[in-house]
Amino acid sequence: MVQKFTAEFFGTFWLVLGGCGSALLSAAFPGVGIGLLGVALAFGLTVLTIAYSLGRVSGAHLNPAVSIGLFVGGRMPAKDLLPYIIAQVLGGIVAAAVLYVIVTGNGSSIGTFAANGYAEHSPGGYDMKAAFLCEAVMTFMFLIVILGATDSRNSNGGFAGLAIGLTLTLIHLISIPVTNTSVNPARSISQAVFVGGWAVEQLWLFILAPIVGAALAGIVYKALWK
Repeated sequence: MVQKFTAEFFGTFWLVLGGCGSALLSAAFPGVGIGLLGVALAFGLTVLTIAYSLGRVSGAHLNPAVSIGLFVGGRMPAKDLLPYIIAQVLGGIVAAAVLYVIVTGNGSSIGTFAANGYAEHSPGGYDMKAAFLCEAVMTFMFLIVILGATDSRNSNGGFAGLAIGLTLTLIHLISIPVTNTSVNPARSISQAVFVGGWAVEQLWLFILAPIVGAALAGIVYKALWK
């Protein structure tokens, strides 16, 4: 369990550092900014790289919603669920702390700090209903891909990590304009802790919606394709 805990901690640390770091430091850098496409790819690459490096240790969940979805789908023991979630949240917060120091290193403020939001805090001005539906559906599909790609009955060799990483990239391409993309309560918590105010007030949606989507995916996959 210690090995699994540390793998989830460092894996989620890398996801937040790489994904949110690209959004904060590189997305709009003058002349060579990577934009929305680059940020989406960065999030996918974090999952891809951890899946192939630490996946053998913990399964590379890196996300409380993923752990919950796998638990509901019968692919994770109950005794591992809380330790995984704790490790993921702590890893995300430590990564956000590192980003805070880096981002403010040139005298800048943290601004929105790549936090997730809806209504006036949505990049595209999307309301709470749209944000909740988007987060729930995106997480649902993310878990369907994860459950399917890692199913022992599939003959996909070692390509599960690639499918999962590309799916997260696609999810970001779709939903960054809506909510800045969460589908991961640990990612949302980590940024909201440093932004405070509105980010904390709206955090409930980015915890609840991904969990709902993930749990439904676990139920559906087990019912239809077990």
